[in-house]
Amino acid sequence: MRSHFISGAAIACAVAGGASTMMNGNCAAQTFIAADYATNSTYADGWSAGQNGGYGFGAWSFDGTDAVPAGQYQGISTLSPLGASWTLLTFNNHTGLADTGRPIAEPGGLQPGQTLEAVIENPTGYHFYRGFDICCLNGTDNNPGGVNTAAIRAQVFAYFVTDWSISDEDDSTLTSLDLDTSASAGMKFDLTLLSTNTYSLILTPLSNPADAYTQTGTLTTNLPINYINFRLYWGTSSGLTDTTNNFEISSMAITGPAPLMLNIQLMGTNVILSWPTNAVGFNLESTLNLGATAVWNTNSTVPSVINGQNVVTNPIAGTQQFYRLQQ
Repeated sequence: MRSHFISGAAIACAVAGGASTMMNGNCAAQTFIAADYATNSTYADGWSAGQNGGYGFGAWSFDGTDAVPAGQYQGISTLSPLGASWTLLTFNNHTGLADTGRPIAEPGGLQPGQTLEAVIENPTGYHFYRGFDICCLNGTDNNPGGVNTAAIRAQVFAYFVTDWSISDEDDSTLTSLDLDTSASAGMKFDLTLLSTNTYSLILTPLSNPADAYTQTGTLTTNLPINYINFRLYWGTSSGLTDTTNNFEISSMAITGPAPLMLNIQLMGTNVILSWPTNAVGFNLESTLNLGATAVWNTNSTVPSVINGQNVVTNPIAGTQQFYRLQQ
């Protein structure tokens, strides 16, 4: 586990042989590991398969879309209560599937302590034996129609009920959240991994956050989660302006716990490196370059403990070095 992440890549503090070229201050990670928004300039002219705005996610796929009857099954809408949104549409009350998804770029997918969030606005009304879902899974592409394999799946399936349900290792649980409540102003879908196979899922209606539904449980064996898939098989849409029948997504993000910070300060001809002592198991490492062939070596100086911080003092001499914390 690395100490510094942005889009899954390590960040290191740089120290040169001369003090004038040294980075002085905190080298800190961002808490956002991945983020993308429908307002991103990538989607200014519409939403197409293969696009990839933001960072930390892979390109969008529309594979699995059953475009029967013919029509526009994906696009950007600006009429949702959420504002500009990636939008799924279907054009028949009995057939057709709008299917979209994208991978998580970080190696190993979603990690324990991280939260995958999507802000969505679902359709309303009632189309018998039709629905929509969010599948978090291990895969390389969208689940086609009829395939529900996922580590966790949240869905509304209109079979005499219109409540959200959650499917995990312990079967399917009907929640207390109705599609009308989650549609009135949109809903936040927040999936947090508590361990490699346990989770907490919070569905928060933006019209009344106090009505949020929370569930913890065990994920199925479709792990690790490295792909997120949205599917709509609902009713006849009149086009991108039909918020009653369309499924909309305004943003996606992955956030992590508060960052571990490696502090670096100049003091005379030395550089002072420090990090919290409660970061158990982390070692200070250094390398001469950040290229593909970089070799990281554990710092030979044993840290001193001062005011709850591990402190290492290294002389500024020779060639430039990069530092990181590695567990």
